[in-house]
Amino acid sequence: MSLADDVLDRAAELRRRGETFVVATVVRVEPPTSAHAGDKALITADGNLWGWVGGSCSEALVRREALVAMGDAQPRLVKIAPDESLDHLPGVVSHLSTCPSAGKLDVFIDPQLPRPLLLVVGDTPAAHTLIKLGVTIGYRTCAVHPGALAADFLEADQVIDSLDLAPAQPNVTTWAVVATMGHYDEDAIEALLRYDVAYIGLVASRRRAATVLDVLRGRGVSGLERVRRAADNAVGGSQEEIALATLAEIAAERQAHQGHYPVALPQTAIDPICGMRVDVKGALHQLTVGETTHYFCGAGCLDAFRQIPSPSLPTRGRE
Repeated sequence: MSLADDVLDRAAELRRRGETFVVATVVRVEPPTSAHAGDKALITADGNLWGWVGGSCSEALVRREALVAMGDAQPRLVKIAPDESLDHLPGVVSHLSTCPSAGKLDVFIDPQLPRPLLLVVGDTPAAHTLIKLGVTIGYRTCAVHPGALAADFLEADQVIDSLDLAPAQPNVTTWAVVATMGHYDEDAIEALLRYDVAYIGLVASRRRAATVLDVLRGRGVSGLERVRRAADNAVGGSQEEIALATLAEIAAERQAHQGHYPVALPQTAIDPICGMRVDVKGALHQLTVGETTHYFCGAGCLDAFRQIPSPSLPTRGRE
């Protein structure tokens, strides 16, 4: 098995696990460069890179652009060259390389974000319709109802038979709807408020929704401002119409939040010799002068910096 095949196998496994990652593929090179067209790497949300997209000059740039792509959910072509214009075109990001080899390469960055999770609480016509529609438009779906069996929600990807929501692993890509029609609204909302989810919608009349929130306030539950009355514009509609309106509301919210995913970018510094951006963490070439630490893309820039006349510049530093 080639390294590129191994990268794709690992990508398939991460997709099954619902993780965020990037597949980076070298699409064009101009030698001399250690990368070849078709080389691939996989970059995870914690910044780890598996595979090959070239040596130190390209790897750090590709890793950073991959993290940016995971944050805004947009693919891009990364052009790395010693004479590249820094003017960014739509879908193209250019980086000036100062590598001694003077090679060029283009790398396509393809972010892979997990499908959003639609978590529906209840065993009502509205709940079942939400699950069916969610599957149709590409959500992962989880049906929640105390005592539920998998056979009760055949379309759902996951069925949870209690209000212990941990098996669903709710997170910022989870959109939750409570559609119990008054059976256990308070308990369902209290269970959801323990998690940092994108949306909590309650299918209820205005009066019923106000009563639910009052009960939860009486319990001392915090975070109630996160709860929304779902499908407010579908008052008087059928259960199926309410479900459709709720999902339309969720879709609009998702579009408004598109490209705002919590991915931490690495701390960087500018090489004072060549101007290249260098990752601070794990930097192999650095030099402390007084209270300032300088970071370098390679030994050549570090040596050049040492040759700059300065009465405070030591002859040796940390590398």
